[in-house]
Amino acid sequence: MERRPFGRTDMTVSVLGFGGAEIGMEAMDVGQGEAAKLVNEALDLGMNVLDTAPSYDTSEELIGRAVSHRRQEYYLFGKCGEGRSVGLEYPDWDARNVRPSVERSLKRLRTDYLDLLLIHSCTEAVLRQGDLIDAVKRMKEAGLTRYIGYSGDSTDALYAIRTGVFDALQTSLNIADQEAISLTLGEAEERQMGVIAKRPVANVVWERSPDSPNYPRTYLDRLRKLDYPFMSRKPGTMLECAIRFTISVPQVSTAIIGTTDPKHLKDNVSCAAKGKLTATEMNEIRTRWQEVCEPAWAGMK
Repeated sequence: MERRPFGRTDMTVSVLGFGGAEIGMEAMDVGQGEAAKLVNEALDLGMNVLDTAPSYDTSEELIGRAVSHRRQEYYLFGKCGEGRSVGLEYPDWDARNVRPSVERSLKRLRTDYLDLLLIHSCTEAVLRQGDLIDAVKRMKEAGLTRYIGYSGDSTDALYAIRTGVFDALQTSLNIADQEAISLTLGEAEERQMGVIAKRPVANVVWERSPDSPNYPRTYLDRLRKLDYPFMSRKPGTMLECAIRFTISVPQVSTAIIGTTDPKHLKDNVSCAAKGKLTATEMNEIRTRWQEVCEPAWAGMK
C-alpha cells in the first residue's frame, strides 16, 4: 500500500488507515475473535495506522488484545477530551481528565506510548482557554505520546491550526464534505501538519439502512443534491470514486476507514490501490461541489 510522509513528523503512513470506532460500538456486537481477525488483516494488507478513542466503547481493549504483540508494525492514533461521558472524574474538556484518560488508554491498548494524541473535537472556545492544550503538550513532554494534534472541523479546526501547537489535523473530508479543502487544509500544509481524513467515504451512506446506528442522513441529503454523474454507474463505483477522491486531495496523508466486515476492508484497499483520480475527474467533483454546496454545509463533526 502507498505510504506518504506525515507532515513534519518522522512517520510515513499508509494512505488508508484502520478506524476503530465501528468495532467498538455496542450495536455492532463485534467479539474479540472477529476484531482480532479484522485488525490483523488490516496490518497484513499494509495499513500501518490504527485510530481509536476512549469514546469508541470497547475499541481500545479490542485493539490492544488483537495486535499489541505487533506494536512495531503500526502507528497508534488516540484521543482525549471527553470526561464524565467516558467515565472519568471531571466534565468533558476539563484539562484534569487528560492524563488519566491517556494512562487508561495506554493500559487498554497494551502499550506505553501513543504515536499521536488528538484532542477530540472540542470547540474553539475551549481551545482558547489554553489549559487543555497545555495538558496535552505535557503528555508529549512526558513521552506518553510522540506527537499531538486536533480532531475537528470548520472554524474550530482553523483556530487549532493557527495556534501553531499541533503536529496534525484530523478532519472530515469526502465527496459530500469538502469545506476543509478551502478552509483549513492550505493553512495546515503551510505549518507542515500531517492531515488525517476522517469519514473519507461519507459513511457509505448509499449502502446503509436508515435504521443503522449513527446513520448520516446529512450526507444522504447532500449527495442527492450533488447528483454526481458517477452515482448512476455500476455498483462499486461510488466506493471507488469516494476513496480515490479523498486520497487525491494533495494535503491528505492518510484516510481513516472503519468497518466490521473483512470483505469491505479488502474492497477499500483495492480501491485505494487504483491511486489518485485524474486532474479532470477531481475538477469535475470539485466544480460540482462549488456549484451546489450551501452555506450550512460545514464539516461533519
